[in-house]
Amino acid sequence: MSQDGKVSFDTKIAFVVRGDLAVWQKLNVTAFLTSGIVAENPGIIGEAYEDAAGNTYNRLSIQPVIVLAADAATITKIYNRAMTRGSRLSLYIDEMFETGHDAANRAAVKAVRPEDLKIAGLALRDDRKTVDKITRGARMHA
Repeated sequence: MSQDGKVSFDTKIAFVVRGDLAVWQKLNVTAFLTSGIVAENPGIIGEAYEDAAGNTYNRLSIQPVIVLAADAATITKIYNRAMTRGSRLSLYIDEMFETGHDAANRAAVKAVRPEDLKIAGLALRDDRKTVDKITRGARMHA
């Protein structure tokens, strides 16, 4: 913890969602990508929340998350940078909007060669500087 009371992290969590998606699609992609980040990094989940009346709520990430937007060409560049650096990604492709369950989602990804992926969104957690380099070109989601 710094002197100003802020906690700093060596890692960064970033989501990059394609900007031309409908709002419901952006939210859906972000929700799915979140589950991938948490599954691969269970230590990022803190303690349960409790309000002043004693009601408890689900545990949340201990670490801030950044949500970025990018066009299709930029998101492909980001994907390629991440793959080149060996960063582990959560991935959501357009074909997954047409499926209804996990096995169908995995089959949809398996059917597409990496260079042909229509990436709707991706997420990663890595060293802060690495994430900044990988996500270069994306902008804060508005």
